[in-house]
Amino acid sequence: MRLIRILVAFACLATGAIVGALNRDLVQIDFGVLVIATTLGIALIVSLLLGVLIGGLSVSAAVVLPLRRRLSRVERAHHAAVESSALAQTRPEA
Repeated sequence: MRLIRILVAFACLATGAIVGALNRDLVQIDFGVLVIATTLGIALIVSLLLGVLIGGLSVSAAVVLPLRRRLSRVERAHHAAVESSALAQTRPEA
């Protein structure tokens, strides 16, 4: 599994290097108050990276956080049930 991760990381680095090398044209990105001059390859790689980060954050907000809340609710209910059954077992029967 570790070898596969290393190979995937190497493939991503190689792809980024190839994209950067093949797209050397200068571009200007105008943000209204800021103008950034860079190469097209760097602009493509940065925009892809930002897209991956924003997509990951949106998936985390839409899926992972609700599941964590549900899990904590279930764990609290489970602990409460375990504690109440433990108390019921320790009480002397009349």
